Amino acid sequence: MCNFVCDCRGCSDETQCGYHGTSPPLGAPFTCDFEQDSCGWRDISTSGYRWFRDRAGAVLEGPGLCSDHTLGTDLGWYVAVGTHRGKDASTAALRSPVLREAAPTCELRLWYHTGSADVAELRLELTHGSETLTLWQSSGPWGPGWQELVVVTGRIQGDFQVTGVDWLVGTGGRVSPDLGPKACFPQVTFSATRNATHRGAVALDDIAFWGCGLPTPQARCPLGHHHCRNKACVEPHQLCDGDDDCGDSSDEDTPTCSRHTAMDFETGLGLWKHSEGWMRNHSTGGPAYPSWPRRDHSRNSAQGYFLVSMAELGSPAILSSPEFQALGPHNCSLIFYHYLHGSEASCLQLFLQTQSPSDPQAPVLLRRRHGELGAVWVRDRVDIQSEHPFRILLAGQTGPGGVVGLDDLILSEGCKPALEVSHPPPGLWAPAPWPHPSGLPLQGFCELGHLSCGDLCVPPEQLCDFQQQCKGGEDEQECGTTDFELPTAGGWEDASVGRLQWGRLPAQDSGGPGTDASGAAAGHFLSLQRAWGQLTAEARVLTPTLGPSGPHCELQLAYYFQSHPQGFLALVVVEGGTRELVWQAPSSSSSSRGWKVDTVLLGARSRPFRLEFVGLVDLDGPDPQGAGVDSVVMTDCSTTVATERDTEVSCNFERDMCGWHTGHLTDAHWHRIESHGPGYDHTTGKGYFVLLNPTDPPARGPGAYLLTQPQTPAASQECLTFWYHLHGPQIGTLRLVMRQDGKADTHLWSRSGTHGNCWHEAWVTLHHQMDSGAQYQLLFQGLRDGYHGTMALDDVALRPGPCWAPKRCSFEDSACGFSTGGLWTRQSNATGHATWGPSVDHSTETAQGHYMVVNTSPQALPRGHVASLTSEEHRPLTQPACLTFWYHLSLRNPGTLQVHVEEAKRQQVLSISDHGGLTWRLGSVDVQAQQAWRVVFEAVAAGVERSYVALDDLFVQDGPCPRPATCDFETGLCGWSHLPWPILGGYSWDWSSGATPSRYPQPPVDHTLGTDAGHFALFETSMLGPGGRAAWLRSQPLPATKASCLRFWYQMGFPEQFYKGELRVLLSSAMGQLAVWGTGGHLRHQWLEGQVEVASTAEFQIVFEATLGGQPALGPIALDDIEYVAGERCQLSAPSQGDRAVATSVPTAVGGALLLLVFLVLLGLLGQLWLRKKRGCPSRGRTVATTPGFDNILFNADQVILPASVTNDP
Repeated sequence: MCNFVCDCRGCSDETQCGYHGTSPPLGAPFTCDFEQDSCGWRDISTSGYRWFRDRAGAVLEGPGLCSDHTLGTDLGWYVAVGTHRGKDASTAALRSPVLREAAPTCELRLWYHTGSADVAELRLELTHGSETLTLWQSSGPWGPGWQELVVVTGRIQGDFQVTGVDWLVGTGGRVSPDLGPKACFPQVTFSATRNATHRGAVALDDIAFWGCGLPTPQARCPLGHHHCRNKACVEPHQLCDGDDDCGDSSDEDTPTCSRHTAMDFETGLGLWKHSEGWMRNHSTGGPAYPSWPRRDHSRNSAQGYFLVSMAELGSPAILSSPEFQALGPHNCSLIFYHYLHGSEASCLQLFLQTQSPSDPQAPVLLRRRHGELGAVWVRDRVDIQSEHPFRILLAGQTGPGGVVGLDDLILSEGCKPALEVSHPPPGLWAPAPWPHPSGLPLQGFCELGHLSCGDLCVPPEQLCDFQQQCKGGEDEQECGTTDFELPTAGGWEDASVGRLQWGRLPAQDSGGPGTDASGAAAGHFLSLQRAWGQLTAEARVLTPTLGPSGPHCELQLAYYFQSHPQGFLALVVVEGGTRELVWQAPSSSSSSRGWKVDTVLLGARSRPFRLEFVGLVDLDGPDPQGAGVDSVVMTDCSTTVATERDTEVSCNFERDMCGWHTGHLTDAHWHRIESHGPGYDHTTGKGYFVLLNPTDPPARGPGAYLLTQPQTPAASQECLTFWYHLHGPQIGTLRLVMRQDGKADTHLWSRSGTHGNCWHEAWVTLHHQMDSGAQYQLLFQGLRDGYHGTMALDDVALRPGPCWAPKRCSFEDSACGFSTGGLWTRQSNATGHATWGPSVDHSTETAQGHYMVVNTSPQALPRGHVASLTSEEHRPLTQPACLTFWYHLSLRNPGTLQVHVEEAKRQQVLSISDHGGLTWRLGSVDVQAQQAWRVVFEAVAAGVERSYVALDDLFVQDGPCPRPATCDFETGLCGWSHLPWPILGGYSWDWSSGATPSRYPQPPVDHTLGTDAGHFALFETSMLGPGGRAAWLRSQPLPATKASCLRFWYQMGFPEQFYKGELRVLLSSAMGQLAVWGTGGHLRHQWLEGQVEVASTAEFQIVFEATLGGQPALGPIALDDIEYVAGERCQLSAPSQGDRAVATSVPTAVGGALLLLVFLVLLGLLGQLWLRKKRGCPSRGRTVATTPGFDNILFNADQVILPASVTNDP
């Protein structure tokens, strides 16, 4: 059990083994994504600081993640560390189940997330017997979002476990975790260190074990394979290679292996006595160096020895073998394990130096490894052909922070020691430093790492930056552009560690198309070929460090690709700690041979970044397979490359993207698409626009970016207008930002959540300092803080001069151009220490939200004094409009809030002197202005201490102002709030019409107009389930009432009775929530009327709640023509044709239920009496009919439980 091999049918023996007990396809890993359970991983913490399985947003005290890694949404699961609130340091440890017998190729891959800078250390440990190995340890810094971790466990004999620990450091210093008594079996532990007084967030997801299973016993082995003592089969190249591939070490204990010359450095250098710059060491005795090997290869132990060097570039460490003689041309080979980690400049070179009878020859380079291979020991093999005695030279050097290591040097039986010499070999040659990809020698007057060309010394940061410094262009040679005819291969360097590698081969020898991409049989190209590595299967080849690049940067390539579906050929951009897939070859059958060409947009990227080709094919399969790359050309990559399009900010996207381009800071991207289905543009309804779907393709990054090239201002003020579309029950945030060099980003505008299934116009004034000569960039950010819906942009236009005042202002990004008079201020209560003002805003209903506030205390604004807040000019109105705003008055009397409209003259249109409270209230005024106009808010102080007036969410909409809580939805939601509540799942009601294409089902016509042009509010109940249980549509606060009538029309559509949505009406006040009406429904294509009489002794809100009464199903609940008549009782109306009248007045329903209850009790008593008289005996063992059931809806104030007949539609 738990040995990474499915011994039972259905792989039941691998259940709860730290991964799912299902048999993966051949070559696929055993994985745990935590979607169903914890896969056997368990918390072993000894304090209140613990690991737990969580979903994004499901636990309020969790790490605050927006999404998991598996699904990339808030519905996915992971394991996370809870909030630590104690003062002392604590440890949280997560441990795997007992695992058994890991193969030498075993890799553990996982994704981790650190949501706070307070995390001080993360650690992954493996406990085997009495030894605990640190597989990985990091003190950061960590990048944003999910980060991948890949560690190699190596061969583990017997039982083991993996453990992850979250460490906490208090003021007393470092602590070590107490993980209980040492286990006698291997264990793996994940750990992290955090400051005890902060909320560092750590989460894990998608744990996978790759290549961990040992071969299973076989009755017979394929031809040429070795049959182990335990009946397993291994390939011939796995014999005598220093790895226990059989599982019982019989592949390393054959008569042939005894004739090999092996050196594991456990007791010394052996025959490899001539060493310059190499040190024999082990992990426990090494320095506290992040890149130092944590284990040797021979024993896979921190106690094992190896050779290590940190020799600087230009002064390599040299290890020389004794003199050997090859017994035959193909019998002598060297297997060695090497370690290159911590620096991209790390380099290991293997030279062969022959001893001719006259004098020694210059060393010949046989193998070269360069770059960052990771904290792993990588196997390699070199075949040696020499008629004369020879020596092997191993030269290692590295850059700052890097380490080069050697272990397990194994010479085959065909390599025999020659006559021993007692002195160093004559003419021992120290190889030259690792050459720069240009291949040109460095001049003496240039610093190390600089390139000399003529009189110039080009520093490393200007190499491969797509801007030529040298007259001959030497600084831009070998930077990725190549036809692979030169041996330098255009600077591409193989970084493979497995059975495949990339290599430059003649076309005739590659086994591929037979020619290179130009058709030349004598040409060369980059091809996948067999290698001697033992780890990850895919092959990797990278360019040198590149960048920065401009937005027009493209890569053109020719490629061929033949493979089964498991294979792939892809291009990845490696930038910092992220890897972005930018191109992948289409799946190809073995019959599709020949070269193809393609072009990849790389776009604007900062330095440093590298390009990487990744490939995987089965070269040993029965069908011919292979992959190759040729004619790689990078064009227009300089940041100075400019086109006429770069200044085209105004764009309708019909032709192309104009001057806009996508950013590459995340794996989510904007796409220019053509109108089809539910996606339609604004320009013509059939043209092009740019779209962001936060989950298609699957993304894990924080958002997508659409930005311009740097622009030169045309005037001190410019007006940017655009049309945006935000639609869906859980869509995120769209934000507009202005970026200037040397300054923090300026947030100009933002919208969050759904704004209905229609296009909206917005405009923003850009302010510039013309005398500074500074350029600016515009950036649209589509943030992935929502996962159901789409956001889109179209018809962007830029013109000189200021814009009109915006129609909508939430104060989240700016003061919207309001003149404050020095008294009004824009603020939030994020710190919780605001001197005055509401604790939350109205837009987001959080402490982080912003609003405008004025302090009306006497010391700030004496009694009778006025504080004015004046808008910019609004555009003239072509029809009557309604100005709505939300205001908040302090509990202490702040005075009066007056609203004025200035057209030709100032006119007061509203005066508010209401009592204060803890809630935001809606104000509205009708506006008719045929000329430019302004709105002025005046706070007239009453001279009361600790008083204030606050404003938020101003909106100018077409049409007259409706009555409170009344709406036909033709121009919007009329003050009804659809802000998602996290405790309910974070989903929103939406707004649409039957004529508007939609990705969600909706009624074909509304009720108001009875046509597809009419609008309604709706909610798609298929969103509900694991991610949420309800969605609310809330009215503005309404005054207390003894009896008022609420009328509305609704429509519900569900395919079967089993899949049943529910619509309920709640009254919400400070005393609690009371359900006053409810109905379930299935497929009905009708608008039905509902009405309910409401009463409340306190200020309240009406809430329409969409919820589920059964399994989630694709079906909408829609509302239209809501009418609230204050102070009037409901009157039963006769049902109109085609409609069903539903009148459920609360008093009537309660009274009817009581009468029915009395009638049923009397009927039961009479029936029982009649039975007794008839039968003459008591009815023992029989159950008396019970009264109607009660719904569990509790009104907190007076403990009234409503019967089901009141809360459900019969």
